[in-house]
Amino acid sequence: MLYKRNPQLNSNGELIHLLSTEGLPKSILTQVLDTAANFVSVGNREVKKVPLLRGKSVFNLFFENSTRTRTTFEIAAKRLSADVINLDIAKSSAAKGESLLDTIANLSAMAADIFVVRHSESGAPYLIAQHVAPHVHVVNAGDGRHAHPTQGLLDMYTIRHYKGDFANLTVAIVGDVLHSRVARSDIHALTTLGCAEVRVVGPKTLVPSDMAQMGVRVCHTLEEGIKGADVVIMLRLQNERMSGALLPSSQEFFKSFGLTPAKLQLAKPDAIVMHPGPINRGVEIDSAVVDGGQSVILPQVTFGIAVRMAVMSIVAGNEA
Repeated sequence: MLYKRNPQLNSNGELIHLLSTEGLPKSILTQVLDTAANFVSVGNREVKKVPLLRGKSVFNLFFENSTRTRTTFEIAAKRLSADVINLDIAKSSAAKGESLLDTIANLSAMAADIFVVRHSESGAPYLIAQHVAPHVHVVNAGDGRHAHPTQGLLDMYTIRHYKGDFANLTVAIVGDVLHSRVARSDIHALTTLGCAEVRVVGPKTLVPSDMAQMGVRVCHTLEEGIKGADVVIMLRLQNERMSGALLPSSQEFFKSFGLTPAKLQLAKPDAIVMHPGPINRGVEIDSAVVDGGQSVILPQVTFGIAVRMAVMSIVAGNEA
């Protein structure tokens, strides 16, 4: 059988597209985290810019709504001195029936260097990456239920920032795992980085049956799932992706799986609480936890800018 090269890496093993955390070697994940660490301080400068992408054009293609991810990508690109073009897809040719690849071909003709793509269809960024010129790079900003690699990487950065080494950590990922591309990206990154134990926690209807094969421990009660955990990552209940009655009600979900100050005491005393956002207060997490001393939800957003700067600067520096 022929060896199939990871489409995210060139023949030298360098990152040219970021499509998923799955299949990326530990060295690449660490390179992104280390590079991001150098960019965190840029946000504290009077002039919040470095010239690494000067003259480059970054096209934000968000076929799916987003505030936090789109904004942080835009800030990250501008801090790298890139020209940023935000496309209003709802009013674009794509809404008039133009195919995805025709849209990309036309934008490529406008001298695009990086496409940041969010799409409701799993695999759309892979398709784009297969059809762009060698000097054009694709960064996946979330595709369907499949992957959200920059969120996974900013989660890894946050964990490393507060906890140091991954080797002794127990990380619990709680909630709507079934519909969560963030959960998948986190699991692949955590296992590659050598996390001691990864737990996925949720009702049976919201935890995929193949989770155990990904090297995680499956827990169907919150108490078992977060007991002794160093990190608790709460996921949003994604009602817009659900079909059929997967849950009795959001109130019932909160009663069983919502993180409250009392339940958080089951985790380690210095455990940190994370959330990819947007947050449904009183559904998956209590306001007192969101605003409490163990929450690092807002620092996650800040670190996200540095991580996205790191990803774009790395891929732009490598040729296919």
